[in-house]
Amino acid sequence: MNTSISLLKSLTSDHIAVKIAASSWEEAVEGAGMVMVNTGLTQQSYIKAMKDAIKSLGPYCVIAPGIAMPHARPEDGVIQTGFSLITLEQPVKFGSKANDPVDIVIGFAAINKQNHITALKEIATHFGDYRFIQDIRAARTKKDLLIILDSKREEI
Repeated sequence: MNTSISLLKSLTSDHIAVKIAASSWEEAVEGAGMVMVNTGLTQQSYIKAMKDAIKSLGPYCVIAPGIAMPHARPEDGVIQTGFSLITLEQPVKFGSKANDPVDIVIGFAAINKQNHITALKEIATHFGDYRFIQDIRAARTKKDLLIILDSKREEI
C-alpha cells in the first residue's frame, strides 16, 4: 500500500494559515504544529518533539533562506503523513546563520522513512522555485495562498 501524499495536493484550506503572529521560533513551530494536530495528522505530543529536536540538533530544519521545515520522528505522534504551511506576520530567528530569519514554516509528518524521503524530495522541488516562494510570501490571505497553490498544482 502506498501511503505517500503529495505536498501540493495536501495543502488544502485546513492545512494552511497566513500571516500568523509569532515572536519566536517556538511559537512558529507551535503554529505549524497546531495545524497538523487540528487536521488529524499528528498528536499534540508531536509539537513538543519538533521543538525538542531543534533544541537538541540546532536549526537543522531551516532548509533554505526564510524557510523552516520542522519535523520529528514517526513514533513521536504521527497519525498520518501530511503537511501544514504557515506564513508568519514577522520573520523569526531559528538560529541559522545562513538562512534566518524565517517567514515560511512547513510542518511535516511522515509515518515511515520512505514517506519521509519522498516528502523531502517534493519539498526540495517545489520550494526550490524562487518565484513560487516569493508568491507565497506575498499572499495576504488564505484565499490568496490557495490561488497560488492551485496555480502551482496546474503546472504539474
